[in-house]
Amino acid sequence: MTPVSILIAKELRCFLVSPVFYVVGAVFLFVVGLLAHLAVVNAGQQAVRIMQIQNSAAQLNLNELVFRQMFASMEIILMFVLPMLTMRLFAEERKLHTFEFLLTSPIEVHEIISAKYLSVFLIYIGLVTLTGLTPLVLSLYSSFEWSPVLTGYLALMLQGGLFLAIGVLASTMTENQIVAAFISFGIILVLWLLGGLGHLLGDSLFGHTLTYLSFTDHYDRLVRSLLDVKDLVYYVSASVLMLFIAHRIVDSHRWS
Repeated sequence: MTPVSILIAKELRCFLVSPVFYVVGAVFLFVVGLLAHLAVVNAGQQAVRIMQIQNSAAQLNLNELVFRQMFASMEIILMFVLPMLTMRLFAEERKLHTFEFLLTSPIEVHEIISAKYLSVFLIYIGLVTLTGLTPLVLSLYSSFEWSPVLTGYLALMLQGGLFLAIGVLASTMTENQIVAAFISFGIILVLWLLGGLGHLLGDSLFGHTLTYLSFTDHYDRLVRSLLDVKDLVYYVSASVLMLFIAHRIVDSHRWS
């Protein structure tokens, strides 16, 4: 086994024995399930009203009424949930004084960053995969287009990947897990607010720049099944940038 795979396995074991992971995962799945249930109930009520007016079976667009609403809500949920998943990655190592041991071990800094990031990303994929039960169950009772749903899940993966990279960066800055969570949430919140500020500035160079730097429009386009290379480039480049800064911070401790 490579050093990266060993470190990933170690991090996954730490997640699976941590009560924080189960609490965060349970809250995440409960809230997502509740929002999906409310969206389905709302779609059913609209179908009943249309049947009463037209005296015929209603043809509802579940992609618009259920899945787009669900994915839009999950963007906000991830802003709160993912910082709690990443807060321990480096902060706990520094608090337990195992950070210095990790830095002096025969493994490169970029391998440490990659292993920490990939481990929490795998945990995140597992949680998102469980939400896939919603479209699977609905497909038994109604018909809808799967391509917008799959694009929505791609948006969740990219958005989550960016938030997790921000969380890794925040965790390298402090030994306090709560502080790391707040730093991560603060960076995510600033990026979110940049989108609103960019729209307020309107059709100007500065406005377009701020809008591009925010993840809001990129995520919204993917949820609406509008695949654009610039959105993919944004998520990949932003995630790599966050991990690169985290690498520099960790590397600075090696030589301090």
